Amino acid sequence: MATDPLIGIADELYALTPEEFTGTRNEWAKQTKADGDAELAKRVTALRKPSMSAWVVNMLMRHQGEQMSQVLDLGASLRQAQADLDGDALRELTRQRRQLTTAVTQQGRQLARDLGRKVTEAVADQVQGTLHAAMVDEGAAAAVRSGLLVSAIESTGVGSAEVAETVAIPEAIGLTARSRVAPRKAPAAKRPDLSVVPEPEDAERERERARREAERAAAEQAVTRATSEADEAQRRLRKAAKRVSKVQARTLQVAEELEEARRRVADLEHELETLAEESEAAEERKDDAEESYAEAQQALEEAQAAVARLGSV
Repeated sequence: MATDPLIGIADELYALTPEEFTGTRNEWAKQTKADGDAELAKRVTALRKPSMSAWVVNMLMRHQGEQMSQVLDLGASLRQAQADLDGDALRELTRQRRQLTTAVTQQGRQLARDLGRKVTEAVADQVQGTLHAAMVDEGAAAAVRSGLLVSAIESTGVGSAEVAETVAIPEAIGLTARSRVAPRKAPAAKRPDLSVVPEPEDAERERERARREAERAAAEQAVTRATSEADEAQRRLRKAAKRVSKVQARTLQVAEELEEARRRVADLEHELETLAEESEAAEERKDDAEESYAEAQQALEEAQAAVARLGSV
C-alpha cells in the first residue's frame, strides 16, 4: 500500500531547523497546489512547527540514530522487566536508563549547537522527559521513532501516554525516520517515504540475552524465597513439636494427679462412713448414759428423802 505523500513531505520538513520550517512548508504547499492537489496543499499548510524540545528529539532520531536505538531498545527491555516483575533487572535497567537519557540529552544539546541553536536548561529537561517517556511507554517510543514530534511527551509510567497530539501526523506513529547527514533546506523533486526499519539482529540477541538473564534471576529469586520459606516452615514445625511434647507431658501429669485425687476421695468417703457409724454408736451410748444418770438421780433423791424421814422420828 502506497504511503501517504504527506508523510514524505513531513519527513523533509521535520529534518529542517526551526527557522527553515515555515518557509519550506509554504513552498511545499504552493508546489502541491500547483501540481493540482489542493487537498494535500491544505494538509501541508496545517503541519505544525515543532517546539524546540521536539525539534531536538527529531534531530537526534535523524543524526544520532545509533544512540536513539539504544534508548528505545533499553526502554523495551525495561518494559519487559516491569511486565515480568523482575526487581533486580528493573533496578539495573533503571540505573542504565538514567545514565543513557542524561548522556543522549547532552548529545542533543551539542547537536543543536552544531546546527546553530542553543538549548536552554528548560528545553533540555523536556528533551530528557521525552526520552524517559519513550523508555517507559511503548506508544511514546513509537512516536519518537517517527521523527515527527511537534511537542514534548510526558509519561509517569502509569497508564499509556497520550501521543497522538504530539506527532505531526498520527498515522506516522510506528514508522521510523530516515537518517540524515545534514538538514535539507528545500523540497526535493522526489518525496521520500518513511519506512518501517526492522530491529537490528544484535539488538534482538541482546534482548533475548536480557530476557534469559531476567528469567534466570527470577528463578534464582524463587529458589531463594522457597528455601527461606522452607527453613521458616521447618522452624515452626520444630517449635510446634516441642509444644506438643510439653502438652503431652503435662497431660500425663494431670492424669496422674487426677487419679491420686480420686483415690484420696475414696479414702475420705470410707473414713466419712466409718465416722458416721462411730457417731451413731456414741449417740446410743450417750442416750444410755443419760438414762442411767436419770435413774441414779432419782435413787439419790429417794435415799435422801428416806434419811430425812428417819432423822425426824
